[in-house]
Amino acid sequence: MTGIPFTKGHGTHNDFVVLPDPDGSLDLTAARVAALCDRRRGLGADGVLRVVRWTALKDDAFPAEPGVEWFMDYRNADGSAVEMCGNGVRVYAHWLDRAGWLPGTDVLRLGTRAGVREVRFTGGGVAVDMGPARVGPPSNAEVAARAFEGTAVDVGNPHLACVTDVALDALDLTVAPGYDRALFPHGVNIEFVTPVRDGRVAMRVHERGVGETRSCGTGTVAAVVAALRAAGEPTGEVDVQTKGGRLRVTVTPDTTVLHGPAVLVASGELDADWWLHPDGGGEADLTGIRATP
Repeated sequence: MTGIPFTKGHGTHNDFVVLPDPDGSLDLTAARVAALCDRRRGLGADGVLRVVRWTALKDDAFPAEPGVEWFMDYRNADGSAVEMCGNGVRVYAHWLDRAGWLPGTDVLRLGTRAGVREVRFTGGGVAVDMGPARVGPPSNAEVAARAFEGTAVDVGNPHLACVTDVALDALDLTVAPGYDRALFPHGVNIEFVTPVRDGRVAMRVHERGVGETRSCGTGTVAAVVAALRAAGEPTGEVDVQTKGGRLRVTVTPDTTVLHGPAVLVASGELDADWWLHPDGGGEADLTGIRATP
């Protein structure tokens, strides 16, 4: 078995391992994904982007749509399959462009578990039509026993966006915020976003299956939708400052568009033996070991 090609990339510091697998031959188990994303025993990333032809996906839940060649098989750092990733889409599309695998059209249409997404390359980065955001009921997130009022927003994946005047840097997101598990039975991404001022907001996010990340593409869309609603504006264009950089979100009556950069950092090969045994023998068993007097 030869090495497994990979590329490391990021979108506003939301980082990914890209695995080109056009024919769907890789056995991408949850254990392998978790090992790849581990920042000590693997390459380190917030998630894995498998580049696979939709016809090779072999998943009856997502039958291939005619005319759409590529499917973004996205996995969170814990190995779970996820519906959508806005930063990941941009990195995925940028990788296809660099690899020369783009179709000869002005608009790239990509399959995702949240449906087909349209991507356009701009002078300053990549723009992704994220589809309409579906606003749900109000709900609360809890950080350090403090409740934050939020709004459920579905951007192909679930979000709870909390508009707050609290200093974002003061929030302890090393522990997952509490939330209503009856409303979000499969977990939820939670955003804390400042009110809109001069067309700008700042945001922090805790992603399900990952923890706090420096940016979240779908999260910025959810945050802007919630912040605009809090300002009494159903539509608009807002710059979002995340820990990893600035993104821009456009909300129209029909859809939402995410604008931002995509960076490819390095490429190489995963060792074949590591791929077969990503745990590397597992953690040391310290049971029964005593210190020498």
